[in-house]
Amino acid sequence: MSERSNPATEPEPPIPIPGGALATGAAIIAAQLATLPGGPGVYRMLNRKGDALYVGKAKSLKKRVAAYTQVDRLSNRLKRMVAETATLEVITTRSEVEALLLESNLIKRMTPRYNLSLRDDKSFPYILITGDHPSPQILKHRGAHNRAGDFYGPFASAGAVNATITALQRAFLLRSCSDSVYASRTRPCLQYQIKRCSGPCVGRIGSADYAALVAEAREFLAGKSREVQQRLAVEMQTKSEALEFEGAARLRDRIRALAQIQSHQAINVAGLDEADVIAAHQAGGNVCIQVFFFRAGSNYGNRAYFPSHANDLELDQILAAFIGQFYDNKEPPKLILLSDRPAERELLQEALATKAGHSVRLEVPQRGGKRDLVQNALLNAREALARRLSENASQRRLLEGVAAAFGLEAAPERIEVYDNSHISGRHAYGAMIVAGPDGFIKGAYRKFTINNPAGAQPGDDYAMMREVLTRRFSRALKEDPERERGTWPDLVLVDGGAGQLSSALEVFVELGVTDVAVAGVAKGPDRDAGRERFFLPGREPFGLEPKDPVLYFLQRLRDEAHRFAIGAHRAKRSKQIAQSPLDEIPGIGARRKRALLLHFGSARAVARAGIADLQAVEGINEAVAKKIHDHFNSNG
Repeated sequence: MSERSNPATEPEPPIPIPGGALATGAAIIAAQLATLPGGPGVYRMLNRKGDALYVGKAKSLKKRVAAYTQVDRLSNRLKRMVAETATLEVITTRSEVEALLLESNLIKRMTPRYNLSLRDDKSFPYILITGDHPSPQILKHRGAHNRAGDFYGPFASAGAVNATITALQRAFLLRSCSDSVYASRTRPCLQYQIKRCSGPCVGRIGSADYAALVAEAREFLAGKSREVQQRLAVEMQTKSEALEFEGAARLRDRIRALAQIQSHQAINVAGLDEADVIAAHQAGGNVCIQVFFFRAGSNYGNRAYFPSHANDLELDQILAAFIGQFYDNKEPPKLILLSDRPAERELLQEALATKAGHSVRLEVPQRGGKRDLVQNALLNAREALARRLSENASQRRLLEGVAAAFGLEAAPERIEVYDNSHISGRHAYGAMIVAGPDGFIKGAYRKFTINNPAGAQPGDDYAMMREVLTRRFSRALKEDPERERGTWPDLVLVDGGAGQLSSALEVFVELGVTDVAVAGVAKGPDRDAGRERFFLPGREPFGLEPKDPVLYFLQRLRDEAHRFAIGAHRAKRSKQIAQSPLDEIPGIGARRKRALLLHFGSARAVARAGIADLQAVEGINEAVAKKIHDHFNSNG
């Protein structure tokens, strides 16, 4: 979401901006004003590398962009943005609503530095009862709704879906197995034995009775839970009176399973069938936004978001930007309950309705059950933000402790840790993990395939470390020489002692990197945790007190790098183990490979076979047989 029509804000303390850069940026923008249309559209500010700095929408492109040339009225954030601007790009749209939708899509895709950023690429899980099989299956589903059947959700987490499906299986005895497993069954599986399936695959239940169970499950998920429970209770009473105690007991267990779901999910708010509840709490320059999902009278869980944003954004602007980006890849419900009124609410409503194909209402309830739901979401947002700020404070203290231990001028904002994994030089991988004030930054992790370091012997750990660091920092010098993107580390940790530290320093000297601190972390005697030795240039190796929280923090960093490197190595090794020598022969596809292995039993037996024996295999003619024989016998 773009800022309001007038980007002017309250006075702020002055910030240092490179001399002339602000005037140059404003002049670049002003030069394009004459060609800008007066209608709606989206504009993008780009830096000299072509990266998006800011994406905004406008009812009138000319009027909105002109505001950026009045630099005295801009906030410090926007002054920085204008100072970095090298070019301006615009896209015209037919309406402001279309511009808003396009703006949200571009912000989410391009993550410009000066916009609010919502890192939310994951789709929410749904429950699917399939409709393309005589005996429908119940399963968890993510992604596009392109399979026949009924979808129920969204749920806030996979755990919430899994727990609900387990309870639904107990209540309605629906199968969860795939169609291929269903078709191959000859006797009931474990799910049948533990009373989570009625066994339609082997005829333990008739098709009509199974269809009745499916219909009940659909009713329950559609919000008719009370009716379903009442019917089952009447049926249980009838069987009990008829002395059919085993059948009554089965119905009792099903009713208990339904009650378990309702105890966690059921809500009773008049007039509320389908809604999302969004509450935002802002404190300490941070914001937490809680989203609760209510469908068919049930609570499908909640999720907390901590979008990054500029400090000068008001809560109504943050909320509007969040809603636009949040529903960019999700269908909004008909009702969205909010803790605060978002900026440009009417426009946002119209944009969401256009996207969803039905009316969408953004409401800030003032009383009653709906307000209670919002207040509960707001309480969750407040508590989640307090936990987050507390964790960040703890993390900040640990980073300050690292700075003190290693003699750094300030607490590092980005730490990169490197480790290698291999077996005698084979399947070698290098790994880089990243940590900062918010903990591990897993999206920044990188792995490096190490093929054959020049002049190195197999298993030369020092050569491997040199290769990994050379590749990492050569690329950094090429892509971000001015250190503008926040991707340069303040501290590099290498797993190892003096030798690995020397390898890292050699790379930095060769590349001319002089402003990154480097340290080695070596395991203590007998590889005991707590007795690590730390190696720094120009200092004697030293250790930290065994109970020092900074030592534990550094151990966690090293262990995470080791875990990531081992994972990459094992994945590579497993892949190569799964390969066959037959894969290396041109013209031998999956079908011929399968025929050869079925005929001879192993690739080794294929390698020993003569041309005549090879020709006896279905699909192998004389030319192919000769090619296979020559491949294995070309050296004698």
